[in-house]
Amino acid sequence: MPASSEPLSTAQLESDETVRVARDLIRFDTTNYGEGKAKPETEAAEYVAAYLRDLGLEPELIDSEPGRTSVVARVTGSDAAKPALVVHGHLDVVPADPRNWSVDPFAGEIRDGMLWGRGAVDMKNMDAMILTAVGDLLRGGRRPERDLVLAFFADEENGGVYGSQHIVKTRQELFDGATEAISEVGGYSITLGGKRAYLMQTAEKSLVWIRLRARGVAAHGSRVIEDNAVTKLAVAVAAIGRTEWPIRLTETTSALIGELAGILGVDPETTGPDEIAIATGTASGFIRASLRTTSNPTLLDAGYKHNVIPDEATALVDIRTLPGEEDDVLDTVRSIVGEDVEIEIVQQDIGLETPFAGPLIDAAVATLREHDPEASVLPYMLSGGTDNKALSRLGITGYGFAPLRLPEDVDFPAMFHGVDERVPLESLVFGRRVLEDLFTTY
Repeated sequence: MPASSEPLSTAQLESDETVRVARDLIRFDTTNYGEGKAKPETEAAEYVAAYLRDLGLEPELIDSEPGRTSVVARVTGSDAAKPALVVHGHLDVVPADPRNWSVDPFAGEIRDGMLWGRGAVDMKNMDAMILTAVGDLLRGGRRPERDLVLAFFADEENGGVYGSQHIVKTRQELFDGATEAISEVGGYSITLGGKRAYLMQTAEKSLVWIRLRARGVAAHGSRVIEDNAVTKLAVAVAAIGRTEWPIRLTETTSALIGELAGILGVDPETTGPDEIAIATGTASGFIRASLRTTSNPTLLDAGYKHNVIPDEATALVDIRTLPGEEDDVLDTVRSIVGEDVEIEIVQQDIGLETPFAGPLIDAAVATLREHDPEASVLPYMLSGGTDNKALSRLGITGYGFAPLRLPEDVDFPAMFHGVDERVPLESLVFGRRVLEDLFTTY
């Protein structure tokens, strides 16, 4: 943070508005189970809309289906000649089994200087940072430099079918004049050799979700049955899960590996990309996955009784390819599972890659350095995906910039969809200040 910003006391942190809003949002259980099954986002969306109305804005609540509510509002900037910037988050979260957690996942508990709960990192933290940064501006009688389109989408954890995809298809006018966007999973810090660096997301891998289906003969569990659907499926699932996809560097990951090698003091000509990624410590959780395709089985479903052999077995596999490799990867998967297993594409979306250059990049880097002068800012490719993919269909270039200055010992990638998800209170305050300054100057 700038030298003029004094560190806050524990009491000040715990009562900070960004912390309070993030805590409130976590307490709305907006669990998304996928494929249209979810706990409604409506109550969380109404909370966001009420907050925006209190700032004098006119938010619109948009339902794609009953309960699947998104919120969009526009903040008028001081320079109408500049293109609008979309600033977006999502209101849904992935499931959390409370039996595995140290705290109630939806209680929004504050402990050890951190806010705990599902969504503390993915991504009700950023939702709160957006709201309070805009609140600081408007309550202070100021305006952002350009129009801001604030969007809080439903259903991101299902690929945005009932959120960003729906709104992009049906309400394009809400984004009139917008050319760029910022959202989650970028702008967070990592520590390398005692030096802090921030990863700004300029690329996203492609999403290919598939269902494998094996068919066989239904029979008594005591019989000799060669045509067993569960056995055939198990072989295919194991083969996909054990596949080691080759490393292929893109423009983004080549630049990142080169920058990391320089910070770590190693020669990228003699030290491989994987070794360099592993040397980043906790950050390697995201970085290694950006160097290659990944294919992870995530759910199995078969049978209904111990002594009945089912005639069908299915599995879900989460495949993330490098941009442009979707068709080649699917061909490889078909050859891996063989002719006995059917492949159904449940959902498929594009990958994105944008140069680490331009006015928004320059502004984001400059703002981060105002708040953390000695830090480096590096481009990286997100191994997952965001609602920037839907916005790209409108010609809007999206980046991941949810700025968080994190302690060295926080395993940030592990918090995404993990157990005991939590974020430092200081990091939330830092992010709010960075976003406020970015909105003021860009």
